[in-house]
Amino acid sequence: MSLYKLLLLGTSGCHLCEQAEEIMEAYRQSDDKWIIEIVDIAEQEQWQALYATRIPVLYSQETGSALGWPFDLLQVTQFIDESCLA
Repeated sequence: MSLYKLLLLGTSGCHLCEQAEEIMEAYRQSDDKWIIEIVDIAEQEQWQALYATRIPVLYSQETGSALGWPFDLLQVTQFIDESCLA
């Protein structure tokens, strides 16, 4: 089975980022072929410059697609189906 990776861009202490983490954990539990890597953009200048005002952001390095907050489980599923698996 192949594993796919998505980045969840955020910062520590961000309550919206915590909500996004919960959504992504629910998604991962329903589809275990995904690895969700949480990235603190405060430690990554390139992410900070691009996404500081948009976090949390779900990002696919393979396709360069990004889904900015707000999002729910249905929107995550649609994003993955349309942007990551197409």
